[in-house]
Amino acid sequence: MNIEFIESGQKLTIKLSGELDHHGADKTRYEIDERINENDITKLIIDFENLDFIDSSGIGFVIGRYKNIRKRNGVIEIINASTKVRKILDMSGIGKIINIK
Repeated sequence: MNIEFIESGQKLTIKLSGELDHHGADKTRYEIDERINENDITKLIIDFENLDFIDSSGIGFVIGRYKNIRKRNGVIEIINASTKVRKILDMSGIGKIINIK
């Protein structure tokens, strides 16, 4: 799992590549939450363009970031999900609470 951060004011875009599974979710979760808290982020965009795989740990990772941002009265979006990743997101029901573009 690789992660790239792009910050602009209170907006943070994270570009994830590789696999978002139980191996990468913990480290990634810590890095993102640290940036959210330090920089008072209220808009989080998760870019899945280069994400090859997501499992239930990855879904939990997304839900956790959603809860963290919502506590700040912020918004979260998922962009550029592949057909395969989008199918998993749709099955999980994430699209009911998070805007997926």
